[in-house]
Amino acid sequence: MTAVSIKIKFSLFLAALLLVTILVLSIVVLRGIKDEQQLRMEKELLQQTRIANLSIKQAYLTSPPIAAQPFLRTRGQQFSMDLAVYSGLHVVLYDNIGKKVGDSVPLSSPYEVENALSYALQGKIAYQQEGQSLLYLTPLQGPESQMGVIQFQYSLTNDIRFYDTIAGLFLFTGTVVLAANFILGYLYFQRATSAIIVLNHAAERIRRGQFIESPPLKRKDELGQLSQGIYYMSSEIQNNITAMKSEETKLRKAVDKLQKLEQQQKQFIGNISHEFKTPLTSIKAYSELMELYSDDRDMHDDAIHHIQLETDRLTDMVEMILRLAILEKYDFEFQAESVNIQELLLDVIGRMRANAERFGVNITHRLEDVTLWADRESVVHILMNLLDNAIKYNVPGGSITISNRVAPNRAIIEISDTGIGIPLEARDKIFEPFYTVNKDRSRQSGGTGLGLALVKQLIEKHNGTIELIDDDLGNRVRQGATFRLSFPLHHHSSNKEDLL
Repeated sequence: MTAVSIKIKFSLFLAALLLVTILVLSIVVLRGIKDEQQLRMEKELLQQTRIANLSIKQAYLTSPPIAAQPFLRTRGQQFSMDLAVYSGLHVVLYDNIGKKVGDSVPLSSPYEVENALSYALQGKIAYQQEGQSLLYLTPLQGPESQMGVIQFQYSLTNDIRFYDTIAGLFLFTGTVVLAANFILGYLYFQRATSAIIVLNHAAERIRRGQFIESPPLKRKDELGQLSQGIYYMSSEIQNNITAMKSEETKLRKAVDKLQKLEQQQKQFIGNISHEFKTPLTSIKAYSELMELYSDDRDMHDDAIHHIQLETDRLTDMVEMILRLAILEKYDFEFQAESVNIQELLLDVIGRMRANAERFGVNITHRLEDVTLWADRESVVHILMNLLDNAIKYNVPGGSITISNRVAPNRAIIEISDTGIGIPLEARDKIFEPFYTVNKDRSRQSGGTGLGLALVKQLIEKHNGTIELIDDDLGNRVRQGATFRLSFPLHHHSSNKEDLL
């Protein structure tokens, strides 16, 4: 039923299009015929007018002297007969007051031409159609002024007959063409609609999940392209279903990973509890000792010193945990600005130099004038943390080298030390919270295992990177460590949104 209606719609549309074409063509042609007939008629009547004016004017000039009006009234009948013979038209002459002075067919029924006649007496040409005749009234010019009016009766019978014949041909031809076009269009579109039915069946099969193995049609037109499109769609749907099954497998793996992350979270909480418990236990123990040996001044001072150390360690741990939590949960609000990294590094080195001298570590630098677009306090925290680690985990008499350079659209900072190094198996874990390579050394130096985790998150918030450089992977433990930091360079068009 649907295919039949499509064929009928297509055929009717084509028939309507042809109907409009025939109508426009017939209007244009018939209008052209009418204009041509009128132009031919006007030329012919204008020529007859010239001949009539010339004949009457010559007769008037060659006749004995007489006034124009008496002359016209005297010879008007003769002139109308002569002009009728010459032109083959019915001719009527009027004097300058509108009185008939000659008629080539005296017994014919007169027409009411008062309005057209008054117009022609003013020196203008007037038309008046009566049935299938056209009355053409034109001024009759004398030697000095207008003598009267000449009226030609022009027959329109042949013109009307020719016009009606052409109009009838258009009507007949248009009817035949429309009927034939509807039949041929219906037969032609039947082939196209059959192809549409095939494509519809293919789409229905895809809807039921029965994917097609080849294009349902092989044509070199738009229907052929649609057939190819349906085939590709079937293939893509099949591939997507396969991909969805694959994603389902990945989702299951993700769920398993989330479960592992949950275990890691529990472990993280356990680590926090353990790390908090250790300094609290020390504080409690020294407090009890102070209470038991309140008279021992040396023990009292030693207890205060250790309580202060454990309190500072606990405070640092709490601050880092809170800062890590903020970075992970919220978008940290940076105060982005232009930062001269050379000046900033010199400032950080100056702050840390006393601590380095206390540990017997020498700090050297090779710095270039480079400008970043970053949060100054965050960069200070990053550099202070890395430099503090390089000092604490160095060896007596060791050294630290700080350098920077420019790469394409990036600023590179490297911090190298000659310390105890990092084992290969630990390099993938050093940025995890609470992970320390040497727990005993960390206890002695006050390390919590949170510093590098916080540094990594701060750098990533700056669209930067941090990596541990491997100079010699052949050694199990490398002597010293080198951290390479990468930050975006400062551009004049940079803004806070670019950073975040």
